[in-house]
Amino acid sequence: MARAASRDIVVLGPRRKARLEAIVRRSSAPQALVRRARIALLAHQRWPNAQIAAELGCTVNTVRTWRHRFARRGMPGLQDRPRSGRPEGYGPDVRLAIVATATSAPPAGCPARTHAMIAGQLPAAGISVSQVGRILAGLDLAPHRVRGWLNRRDDDQFWAQAAAVCDIYLRPPPGTVVICIDEKTGIQAKSRKHPERPPRPGRLARREFEYVRNGTLSVIAALHLATGQVITEPIEHNDSVTFTGFLHRLDQCTDPRLNIHLVIDNGPSHTSAATRAWLAAHPRITVTYTPKHPSWLDMAELWFSVLTRRLLRRGEFTSPADLAGKITDFAIRHNRTARPFTWTYDAGADHARYLARHGQQPPHRRMNTHEISGPNPSRTYAGLH
Repeated sequence: MARAASRDIVVLGPRRKARLEAIVRRSSAPQALVRRARIALLAHQRWPNAQIAAELGCTVNTVRTWRHRFARRGMPGLQDRPRSGRPEGYGPDVRLAIVATATSAPPAGCPARTHAMIAGQLPAAGISVSQVGRILAGLDLAPHRVRGWLNRRDDDQFWAQAAAVCDIYLRPPPGTVVICIDEKTGIQAKSRKHPERPPRPGRLARREFEYVRNGTLSVIAALHLATGQVITEPIEHNDSVTFTGFLHRLDQCTDPRLNIHLVIDNGPSHTSAATRAWLAAHPRITVTYTPKHPSWLDMAELWFSVLTRRLLRRGEFTSPADLAGKITDFAIRHNRTARPFTWTYDAGADHARYLARHGQQPPHRRMNTHEISGPNPSRTYAGLH
């Protein structure tokens, strides 16, 4: 009669086996716990201890220990036992006081609490600054850090405007040129005090820390949705006169047989009375405004991201004129191999999924793109043909 693989027989039910397999799959699980879970799973398959040790790259004693513990105690047996050592110097009362102090409003004149400030506010505890840091780290509490957040009212107008922009991208109107326009202001023309050293095998390129500011530049860009090509111009003022002048030149160089549909944000130069009057005088140009805050809905922002990463971040510019020339050269090179951006996001479908998750019904009457107007409700700019 063959000898059993081990006297510690492991039998797993479906739920316990699923929990062990989830531990093995989880990338954030501690490796020691993953190894113990794999020992239990292989023991369930009647593997002998020596074979499990060879498979997992550990000793037979390790396999024997955790197989025995799991067979006797189940899932709790995979955890470490309490170890001997010096007891905690600070009990629950001190820890609760630290948490209460860290999560309360800081004193006047201090935007955030520091570890030293928390320790100073608990003199009776006699706790050190470093111990405060260790306790907060163990609780995953970081009062010195902050994450940005935007409180936006969830209204149908926002989703309707976002859906109108996505409809233009996903289903462009026939016989219409769709153009995204945006400005990038205050671009710094910076140059390093000393030239950058080129990279060598085993060493990255080295760049001097100090730099010289040589002025700033603002540019306006128009992105052709169908081709991905752009037109850029340096601008001195970001106002209605500059914007309508740019639109006039865009109108002149576009085939008169085509309509023009613009996608722009709600900047003051785009929504002023002068701009609205100019658009009223040019009926072949229609406009869809992006909602407030989501600038990423304007595809021109995507091209500005490319410009920043490939030119502005490491470029050397001796003057605003030099910066303008290099931006123009970059746009020309970009247009030679330009391809349209692939837009997949659909705000209308996203809103429907959001309502379904929260058990809400869509509005009885959904605004269509003919009714999405800009900041001035007296005139509709987003009509589709």
